[in-house]
Amino acid sequence: MNFAEVNGIKICYEMHGDGYPVILVEGYGAKKEEWIAQIGPLSEHFKVITLDNRGSGKSDRPNYPYTMEMFADDIKGLMDFPGLKKAHIVGKSLGGMIVQIFALKYSQYVNKLVLLNTSTGYPSDQGPEMYKQGKIDNYYAKLKDPFKTFFESARGGYSRKFRKLMQEDPKRKFHGLWSAEDLIKESTIDPTTPQDIENQANRLKGFHSLEKLREIKSETLILGAEKDRVMSVYNQQQMHERIPNSTIKIIKDVGHGSNLEKAPEVNQILIDFLRN
Repeated sequence: MNFAEVNGIKICYEMHGDGYPVILVEGYGAKKEEWIAQIGPLSEHFKVITLDNRGSGKSDRPNYPYTMEMFADDIKGLMDFPGLKKAHIVGKSLGGMIVQIFALKYSQYVNKLVLLNTSTGYPSDQGPEMYKQGKIDNYYAKLKDPFKTFFESARGGYSRKFRKLMQEDPKRKFHGLWSAEDLIKESTIDPTTPQDIENQANRLKGFHSLEKLREIKSETLILGAEKDRVMSVYNQQQMHERIPNSTIKIIKDVGHGSNLEKAPEVNQILIDFLRN
């Protein structure tokens, strides 16, 4: 575990493996550990860098509203810290929104870009407000019963069949990489607080990147999930139409947690795209 002084705060990050750098950027309140299914397989081919965004994990949590540009600037600062001139950038969910801004603002730092289960913003501020409140409710529910809260939240991330397998044996290591017990335990460590959730929610207000995507210069993989109820496939199709040098792939029969449930398939797609 390492810390980089970035834009007046400390960002916690980790490096795994050797080779060309690949930076993995997580979503709303999520921590670097949530790349548990990607770190090992990808680090066999690349130097994998994971980070806790400001307001999450072990990174600093300054108490003021954040903007999408702040998060993009943090990634640049993190690259400047060890002197990285260029990297592949992968963003999931809200992390995918951050890296869209990064690719537009700092195109010279981006080799290939991966947008995983993400979108170009909400039609109105009502969507982000509901999502924020859901995150806050989840925080308090988790304090009372993290096991129950995990499986209630899992309805939006995993297929019914997969949820059943996790409930039948929470200790089972799926794909030899992670178990439901691992995820539940990790969710109780350094949780994102209601204050952090409020500060992070600000970045979604007025965020609409769709018409700017034509300016993205990097070769881009848009990777969606067929049954994603958080970031629909329609969003990914729109992104593909706008980004000039883009490829789209949709993982079948899975929701927002596709990188965990379908880890071998997702990992192979990522490796093939980033290596070629």
